[in-house]
Amino acid sequence: MDNKEATVTAWVPATTANLGSGFDTLGIGLKLYNRVEVGLTKGSGVNLSPGTPGSADAGAEAMLRETLDLFCAQTGLGEIGVDVRIESQIPIARGLGSSVTLRLGLIGALDRLAGTGLSRSEMLTLVTRLEHHPDNAAPALFGGFAVAGLVDERVQCQTFPISDDAKFVTLIPGFEVSTEAARTRVPEQYSKGDAIHGVNRAALVTACLARGDLQGLKGLFDDRLHQPYRAPLVEGLYEVIRAGEHAGAIGGWLSGSGSTIVCLTLENEQAVANAMHSCLPSSEVKILRADNEGLAVRPAVNS
Repeated sequence: MDNKEATVTAWVPATTANLGSGFDTLGIGLKLYNRVEVGLTKGSGVNLSPGTPGSADAGAEAMLRETLDLFCAQTGLGEIGVDVRIESQIPIARGLGSSVTLRLGLIGALDRLAGTGLSRSEMLTLVTRLEHHPDNAAPALFGGFAVAGLVDERVQCQTFPISDDAKFVTLIPGFEVSTEAARTRVPEQYSKGDAIHGVNRAALVTACLARGDLQGLKGLFDDRLHQPYRAPLVEGLYEVIRAGEHAGAIGGWLSGSGSTIVCLTLENEQAVANAMHSCLPSSEVKILRADNEGLAVRPAVNS
């Protein structure tokens, strides 16, 4: 591993996943980032240095250690050691893909430092093995709108750019929602009517976003697969979405497993933001655009 770059930095965008009924399948990259700085060091394991307050916690360290172990096992590197520092814009456990940014950032940085030459498809499969579903991993890696799923133990993915006309008004509550807790709320079986509705909405959302027909998305985010069951975990979910729609948004959804709520609009984004915020005044609101580039790995400033 003779590499002139002692340290590299991975920039990984936030994601909003599911988009209504595209459960574990659909996602969009957003212009909000976690910065993962990685350097090779002697010994083995992960040394996580303080970065953004709260980013160097035990959960993040365990996640990075698991990622390092899988990367080394899959690439045949054996045991290696890394210094990691995280600068985070993406809040933890809010449904914006924070865990994916850490895993993907470390994998992208290690691939650059160790010269293992993984394809992006191979990176996606690795991250999906760790995350267990690709709806956040795919848009974080490739950017844009991503449709992804496991097929014969590999991830198939199609991506499409999102116009800058699209504004994602993102309401971030002050409380966390555990992905594990949210997944326990989702039923094991559905009625025939709910299953058909889910397939229909996911297909229509995919077709509209692939064509760039953003206006055609109106009315397509009314999910029956996961949002009704997770709504008790997210105070005011439907009130926030309705407020955004009344102010001019095309529609809205629970981002991932929550607690973040996103409304898509083409105009009057500040009015939409104000309307959403009025329902949950203790929340933070960000007006974001789509990131169409995905993971970027660059030499660290002092490398």
